Amino acid sequence: MGYREVAEKDHHARTMSLGAEKPNTKTSPLPPSKKRTSSWSDIWLKNTTPLKNVIFAMQLASPKDSKVKPTHKTLIPNWANIDRTSLLSDEILLKILSKLPESQRKPNSLVCKRWLNLQGRLVRSLKVLDWSFLQSGRLISRFPNLNQVDMLYGSFISDQNSGILLSYRMFSFHTGSEFSPKLRVSESNFKLLPPVVVDRGLDALASGCPNLRKLVVIGASEMGLLSVAEECPTLQELELHKCSDNVLRGIAACENLQVLKLVANVEGLYSSVVSDIGLTILAQGCTRLVKLELCGCEGSFDGIKAIGQCCQMLEELTFCDHRMDGGWLAALSYCENLKTLRFQSCKRIETIPGPEEYLGACPALERLHLQKCH
Repeated sequence: MGYREVAEKDHHARTMSLGAEKPNTKTSPLPPSKKRTSSWSDIWLKNTTPLKNVIFAMQLASPKDSKVKPTHKTLIPNWANIDRTSLLSDEILLKILSKLPESQRKPNSLVCKRWLNLQGRLVRSLKVLDWSFLQSGRLISRFPNLNQVDMLYGSFISDQNSGILLSYRMFSFHTGSEFSPKLRVSESNFKLLPPVVVDRGLDALASGCPNLRKLVVIGASEMGLLSVAEECPTLQELELHKCSDNVLRGIAACENLQVLKLVANVEGLYSSVVSDIGLTILAQGCTRLVKLELCGCEGSFDGIKAIGQCCQMLEELTFCDHRMDGGWLAALSYCENLKTLRFQSCKRIETIPGPEEYLGACPALERLHLQKCH
């Protein structure tokens, strides 16, 4: 009986304490269900501290360099036992591949990805046929040691899927089926990349290939060539198409330039102007020129005189389809060390010979070439 009285008093005390609390206005029609025991997933999701620790550890372990490094993994088990060259370092294998003849380099690059990457380091000269390959950065990563790049053919906007290849003088580009052989070749038959796009390609090439020695480009502006002059101090040979006086300001910054070819005008394709102003700027900047070729360039006595006075190392001078004013030929007397003089496809060489005291004054001249001249 004593135990029962104690239990009733305890129940009465609990009832009084619950009654003192704020009554719940909302009553549930369903009877209270038993509390479900927590599962392992509930315990894991409630405890977010381990997840934060894992994420923080992953962030610390991630490398600073986001570039993906090439791996040499393979799906073939025990590949190291099969391919003994995997035991060689990249430096040793690169020396071995460099001793092989040129005819075997392309087949060797098909052996595996490692050989493909190493073979790309051996390539020194390249012609860009697809501009997107240069602009995307794949060209620099694939061939990091280039020193000779020809960007001429990749600068034409043409249908690469077309099987019709049009060749005109020094150019070759794809054209559509609507082109008729009866039509004359003109600027309407093809399009060139705008100078802004060409300059971006030059920036990418100059920053990725600082040891560039030879470059062929068309339609570049002064800023694009200035970036090449700053990033590639070893540039020695340049072939520039569709150039003008303003563009020659960028070329003048290439102090170590020795071989230069300027193509200002190509009949039926494009037309630009190189005058005495551009020739004077060029002569004052590129004083180490040894070979100079002027194609479709204008000028007169003053421009050639500036070249002779400033470029005293000049040994070979070529004029192709020139548009010089009368009297320019007499300025050749200022080229005292000139050994070779060429005239190619010139409709006229000179109409006004100029003062007699300047004629025949090239004492070092050894060879004179006339080709397709009227």
